[in-house]
Amino acid sequence: MTDWRPPSEGLGRRSLIAGGLAALAAGVVPLAARDRSAVDRLQGLTPAPDGGPPSRTHDLTLVAAEREAAVLGPGQPLTRVWSFAPEGSPVLPVLRARVGDRINATLENRLAQHTSIHWHGIRLPNGMDGVPYLTQAPVRPGERFAYAFDLPDAGTFFLHPHCDESGGAGRGLMAVLIVEGDAPPGYADAELTVAIKDWRLAQDGGFLPFETKEGAGRAGTFGTIRGVNGVAGPLRATVPTGGLVRLRLLNLDSTRIVQIGVEGAEAALIATDGHALQPIAQDDLPDSAWRLGPAMRADLLVQAPARAGEILRIVDFASAEPWLVAELTAAGPRLNRGPFAPKPLYAATVPRADTGAAEPLTFTFGASSGASAAAEIAAGLAPGDPLAKVLLDSLCVRDTSLWAVNQVPWPSGPDAVLPPPLGTLKAGRPYVFEWVNTTPHPHPIHLHGHAFEVLSSSRQKLPRHLADTVILNPRERIEIAFVAAPGDWMLHCHILEHLEYGMMGYLRVAA
Repeated sequence: MTDWRPPSEGLGRRSLIAGGLAALAAGVVPLAARDRSAVDRLQGLTPAPDGGPPSRTHDLTLVAAEREAAVLGPGQPLTRVWSFAPEGSPVLPVLRARVGDRINATLENRLAQHTSIHWHGIRLPNGMDGVPYLTQAPVRPGERFAYAFDLPDAGTFFLHPHCDESGGAGRGLMAVLIVEGDAPPGYADAELTVAIKDWRLAQDGGFLPFETKEGAGRAGTFGTIRGVNGVAGPLRATVPTGGLVRLRLLNLDSTRIVQIGVEGAEAALIATDGHALQPIAQDDLPDSAWRLGPAMRADLLVQAPARAGEILRIVDFASAEPWLVAELTAAGPRLNRGPFAPKPLYAATVPRADTGAAEPLTFTFGASSGASAAAEIAAGLAPGDPLAKVLLDSLCVRDTSLWAVNQVPWPSGPDAVLPPPLGTLKAGRPYVFEWVNTTPHPHPIHLHGHAFEVLSSSRQKLPRHLADTVILNPRERIEIAFVAAPGDWMLHCHILEHLEYGMMGYLRVAA
């Protein structure tokens, strides 16, 4: 059990925590004391005040390598994970910066296969999006690639590879990115990052196959070991007695959809996929919990128990038996916070679509008719398009297609080439997408490079909120709205076997 720490005064110039990369520990860490200004207004929320701290540049090197880690716990066999964290550290590192800061990150690949970094949820230039063959060349073993971009949004984000994602992320090649600057001073007394991920491990610590054809064609192949922050089992930590604690929850699993609730404390949802919304009391959420599909995040504000030694629990209620995610024990002198009345975070800086002027488009997520469909549409790119003859390698395709978007699967087989876009949009224009699920399985759908507003659902009672990934239930229709940014942006299911077996494509947004 790790003790919480009192609030700090923020981060130093040209640095992330501990010189650029820190291990994600079990302890509670503070919110920053000052917050950078927000620009746009989310309905009902207040923009951040002007005059925040100046922006900084963070220079770091992320070394992708195989390392030993005690995923199964102390005294158990070690696992050869893939990680950006130093040898002997917890698998999942955490990076921290502030909104408006600049990231200069060099990826150094010491793995035996090519890789890249997709900065999930970050609105950045298309060339920095980290999709091999579409936005950049694969980073081969021994090579480096430099990512450089500003951070326009505060929130909770993460990063991961984008070819052989079930294998790379399955082995742990991910990191958490926390961008501070959305909380008024004194908003919370402490903060805790809770990254949920299953592991497909045998008892000897070795990896089991990350995908199966049966799982790929259904709801996905589930892990054998459930864990939090890169270690098997629930997280246990202390929190300040009576204090307000911000929980940054991330579902980093390849397959599992979780339904998160809090027991033993009052709680409210304050952000979705990193973006603020009016606080919603837990009891007012559907089923008194919030569902997170793979790649989705949620920030909760909870009030710790009023007596030292009392416990609050974070629970996944989607399991056949509720699974304990975290057990937090109140410790130290009681903080007099008064009745639980959560204040909103500052408004997000995301451009908002004028739905009245938006162009509507429909995308259907369904089963594939077979690998031949990809070959038939492969010639759809214009001959002069520089992407027209890009040959995809075996890490970026599978041997067959099981899923599709608008009846078009991502290419498969040994001669797969980059397909044409699913659609062409215009930069700066508002769009309303209708996403339709024709399958008997849920699909968390992710759009790269954008934060969209979830407008409506045919089957869920969802609040209007900003997101970059949303669960599309079986036979459901969901409407989302956004303003298009220039580039080629992936659109796919984030159950990793589903995207690898065809439920993936890209949108071209012309400047």
